[in-house]
Amino acid sequence: MDLPGEEKGEDQLENRVQESMAHVQIDGEEHASVGRKNLEVQFACTPLAQASSLWTTDAKGAVRLRIEEGCPEEPVTVHQMFKASVEKYGNMYALASKMDNKWEKITFSEYYQFCRRAAKSFMKLGLERFHGVAILGFNSAEWFFSSVGTIMAGGIMTGIYATNSPEACQYVASDSKANIIVVENQKQLDKILQIRDRLPHLKAIVQFSGNPQQRIPNLYSWEDFMDLGLDVSEDELDDIIDSQRANQCCILIYTSGTTGKPKGVMLSHDNITWTANHASRVGEMQPADTQQESLVSYLPLSHIAAQIYDMWTGIQWAELVYFAQPDALKGSLITTLREVCPTSHMGVPRVWEKMMEKMKQAISECGYVKKKLVTWAMSVSLEANQKCSQTDDDKPFLFTLADSLVLQRLRTELGLSCCQKFFSGAAPISSETVQFFLGLNIRLYEAYGMSESTGPHFMSGPRAYKLPSCGKVVPGCRYKMVDIDSEGTGEICFWGRNIFMGFLNMEDQTREALDEDGWLHSGDLGKIDEEGFLYITGRIKELIITAGGENIPPLSIEEKVKKDLPIISNAMLIGDKRKFLTILLTLKCCSDTETMEPMEELSGEAVQFCRQLGSQATTVSDIIEGKDKEVYRTIQEAINRVNSTVTSNAQCIQKWAILRKDFSVSGGELGPTMKLRRPVVLKMYQKVIESLYQE
Repeated sequence: MDLPGEEKGEDQLENRVQESMAHVQIDGEEHASVGRKNLEVQFACTPLAQASSLWTTDAKGAVRLRIEEGCPEEPVTVHQMFKASVEKYGNMYALASKMDNKWEKITFSEYYQFCRRAAKSFMKLGLERFHGVAILGFNSAEWFFSSVGTIMAGGIMTGIYATNSPEACQYVASDSKANIIVVENQKQLDKILQIRDRLPHLKAIVQFSGNPQQRIPNLYSWEDFMDLGLDVSEDELDDIIDSQRANQCCILIYTSGTTGKPKGVMLSHDNITWTANHASRVGEMQPADTQQESLVSYLPLSHIAAQIYDMWTGIQWAELVYFAQPDALKGSLITTLREVCPTSHMGVPRVWEKMMEKMKQAISECGYVKKKLVTWAMSVSLEANQKCSQTDDDKPFLFTLADSLVLQRLRTELGLSCCQKFFSGAAPISSETVQFFLGLNIRLYEAYGMSESTGPHFMSGPRAYKLPSCGKVVPGCRYKMVDIDSEGTGEICFWGRNIFMGFLNMEDQTREALDEDGWLHSGDLGKIDEEGFLYITGRIKELIITAGGENIPPLSIEEKVKKDLPIISNAMLIGDKRKFLTILLTLKCCSDTETMEPMEELSGEAVQFCRQLGSQATTVSDIIEGKDKEVYRTIQEAINRVNSTVTSNAQCIQKWAILRKDFSVSGGELGPTMKLRRPVVLKMYQKVIESLYQE
């Protein structure tokens, strides 16, 4: 795939590798019985920075690691993890980028040398210890080199969402004391040029795709940047690498900031290396000497889910990472998946929903016989998967027939014909989406965690799968439930080697997140069943407390509405401090392929839904302006059905409104991982909401 905005010859990547070579030398459960003596030996052979507390808010600080009998593994730095993989898998391919319509690959040895070369160039530019290098752009090999190179050079790597405004970029770069900002292209460079006068720590900007269009002091092309550190000695770099400790900070992950300023989540080397090693075992990701996993990198690397899955687990198990096109989420992802045929794939719920919508549209356009055949095969698969949650071996002959005749072809259409593991994370996924993919014989393994838990703390997998749970606690980690109510619902709290160091320069917020004993309070509500499976029921901060004092988690009610109404894209329940509940609805629409802005035109699925009701609507205006009788009546009937299932009158939806535009990242209603930003929606649609509460 073309690196955006840059024309490269077929041999250019290989030449760059050879140039760099010329300049550079080259399960928690099974450990539970390890005794205290072994732990002391491991402490003795692993130097750690001196620390007395489990948390810190200082970038230069260190923390006491949560090493205990159930989690005794020796702490290692990011460099130690990478070096071990290079020694074992050095000649295997690591990264694949599409250049001139051809996949160009580099090995783990070459990947490692590129990272060292980037590290020396950062040193040359004056990167200070524990200062930031901020990376702003779409996933690429250069993103990976910059990330690992920053850590090798003693800096702290910080991702910035490519969709961020200049002001949001300025906040992250300033808070992390970024000495260098690495940008993808002119569009991202322009954002930084607008704010660079407000960044006192900034020393240089590096553009990794294409050549800068203007000559500006301390602005470098990628090629010029990689040459900067050629005279920095290997020993000088090794001295910095050797000074690093596993209990020091190496990464900052910034939260989305929906309820105030974004918080810089400080992650240690041990947070990253322990999680990359142990959390992936639940999903049965294989080391390369057993089977080399392959995957497509396309989700924002500034988010912990993609970063752990694509980059750090990729290094730990020597996976082959293919970089998607920058327009992956605008439609090219499936094309890349078809070319690559990955063994593992992760998506946020909205990505899986989009795949489902495309597939439903394609099925609806099939001829009568083919449509009947697909419907039959999917119903057989859904029933078989619901009855048997483990392997295909236990399933009936009819299922095997349906899978080989029909379903395998449908998975091939999605580019998932060779995929063995499918993951969903970063936000709750609807039961409708899970069941649709079960109909394709695709089990979506849900991961639940936070940036503050370095990603997954609970995970589903081949041996921990039960609907509609999000799996069991990752071996080596612990949980507890607090403030449990009469129905067994309480706040989920986390403990383990994956728990963050603290929020950068935010002591009050850190003390709020971590209790006196060091447990991380998630803010999420859930239940644990007798087998240890977790079920998320809502979020404390999203809990609606009505004027009558009733506590209502909105998630389950919203999902019921969406499940009953295939025309609805998003639903948001309103009612905090109100006398009754109302709900905002958006319709499924087409999106502009360039900007991803929701359009007026209804999606194919929504139009088909209207036709089945006898409505001729094709746009949002057609439905709203004339209050389309068929559509409005059907929505009200669905609301009535949902109301009939709730446990009290206070949980009934009294009024509803259809908004003129669907929610989107560009509109601000959704965060970068498509998570609903409720405070933003409340503010944006205040007038609509108030109209629902007028007598």
